[in-house]
Amino acid sequence: MSKKTLVLGIGNLLLGDEGVGVHAARALQRERWPSEVEILEVGTAILDALPALERADRVFVLDAMKYDGDPGTIYRIPLGRCESSQCIASMHGFDIFRVLALTGREVPPEVMVFGVEPSHIGWSMDLSPQVANALTFLIESVKREIIKKNFGASSQ
Repeated sequence: MSKKTLVLGIGNLLLGDEGVGVHAARALQRERWPSEVEILEVGTAILDALPALERADRVFVLDAMKYDGDPGTIYRIPLGRCESSQCIASMHGFDIFRVLALTGREVPPEVMVFGVEPSHIGWSMDLSPQVANALTFLIESVKREIIKKNFGASSQ
């Protein structure tokens, strides 16, 4: 039986690179996916993902992540290794840790964070050149992960 995979694009489109997760989710939504894969653009309303989190076996969180690397660096980190205040900025009202706790699940889903080091977080609807260049690689990385984790297929 296939596992239910949820991809959450998190971020604020009005704050430049902070919106990278939403940009990535929008690109992934344009692809055709099997019914076991759900792609949600939640922006800053992460609490809206609660029903989908209750159903998911695996979750991929796409967001900006300040981790002191070069702008555009992509990180792949299990949620359990993230510290909420350092790893995933809670500019979104509720953070993913709190929303997962609200699901009330005995066994939480497996959560992997794909973070992109921002260059500019400030009033802008555009990604910085470094983050825009990383976006394609982020999308391809997530696609490979979905295929590998869900369907046992090798990446192209």
